[in-house]
Amino acid sequence: MVCREVRLPQFPECWKTCGSCTQGAVFVLELLVVPGDVVARDDALLTLETGKVALDIPAPFSGVVREIFVAAGDVPQEGDLLLILEETT
Repeated sequence: MVCREVRLPQFPECWKTCGSCTQGAVFVLELLVVPGDVVARDDALLTLETGKVALDIPAPFSGVVREIFVAAGDVPQEGDLLLILEETT
């Protein structure tokens, strides 16, 4: 099995230009998985809060959650490591 990093995707350009979806820092509202959980592609891994919008971050592939690097209340930046998934077929 191959372990792969899941990183925070780039925020939409409109968040930076108009700001209507964001207000203040983007933070982790809640983690929806724990180490050992099996997830399918597109299952929600965690929820971000933008101040105005809650946004689920989906699994980019199926796998087993091996390690989590963020916690509720954290303020991750674009590209930050969120978790490690062991890829399954």
